Amino acid sequence: MTGPVQSIERAAAILRLLAGGSRRLGLGEVASSLGLAKGTAHGILRTLQHVDFVEQDPATGKYQLGAALLHLGTSYLDVNELRSRSINWADALAARSGEAVRLGTPLEGKVLVIHHVFRPDDTLQTLDVGALLPLHASSLGKVLLAFGATPIDAVTEAEPEAYTRHTLVRPEELARALGEIRELGWAAEVQELSMGEAGIAAPIRGQGGLVVGAIGLSGAVERICDTKGRPQSALITVLREAARAISRDLGAARW
Repeated sequence: MTGPVQSIERAAAILRLLAGGSRRLGLGEVASSLGLAKGTAHGILRTLQHVDFVEQDPATGKYQLGAALLHLGTSYLDVNELRSRSINWADALAARSGEAVRLGTPLEGKVLVIHHVFRPDDTLQTLDVGALLPLHASSLGKVLLAFGATPIDAVTEAEPEAYTRHTLVRPEELARALGEIRELGWAAEVQELSMGEAGIAAPIRGQGGLVVGAIGLSGAVERICDTKGRPQSALITVLREAARAISRDLGAARW
């Protein structure tokens, strides 16, 4: 029997490296992390880019996982499995936060709400399961865009709709916001989809670290945000704890 093919092993190592972080990596970072010559790393990255497994940011020259690979990575995970693995954590998050919890996955350029836990009070609420939310104007959608679960072209090529005066519709504004989300590890939308409403969301990762969905809290601005209009740190903490717990259940390494 023939042994392993070295070039494929190196390509797999590069993909794992890109999947394991929350930011883009430059050629030098990839090469030094894996002990490869820059020329070798560059050749593999160019090949992976050719088959859409890797994308390169034209502004910075840095690399991230491509849409084709991300779609392959999420295909193993049935929506019902994602929902079933998340239910207990979503219920607990609603109880801890006092706010509504939604779980979303990408679908045809939108966010499909696959689970919804009502805010634990007696107010009248409408079940959102099956609803489609805009990627650019919802915290769930921003997470999916920022971490590559769905391509940003789905938004920018369709001329994003301005739902309120706060909605990010210019490509440069949205790109800047997505970069900040990757740095922070969570997303927010404050009156961008509906006036008086706010939401925060965090990524859910599957095996290999690929983002397969998002979990978020939503409610009135005065409950989600502080007096300066910034999401409350306590809510961000419990949200991210729930996202990490679900991710571990799905086989993701600690992150």
